[in-house]
Amino acid sequence: MAQKKHTADRARLETVRAALTDDVDWLKPLIQEVLQQVLEAERDECVGAAKGERSDARSGYPSGHYRRGLVTCVGKLELRV
Repeated sequence: MAQKKHTADRARLETVRAALTDDVDWLKPLIQEVLQQVLEAERDECVGAAKGERSDARSGYPSGHYRRGLVTCVGKLELRV
């Protein structure tokens, strides 16, 4: 009985994996946006204030950004670092 469930779960997992790897057009921009927001949140935390925000807690200013490529399983992502 356990063997059938394991086989069914494996088949379902393979179906999902195939669907994700075949159609990555929707996944790539989603991952890129999430990573970009994480980088910006980390910047804001390090500086002590959000971009353009005036605050007494601000400990400095970001010195700009540059583009950096990140190779992932869904393709190459361009991030602002």
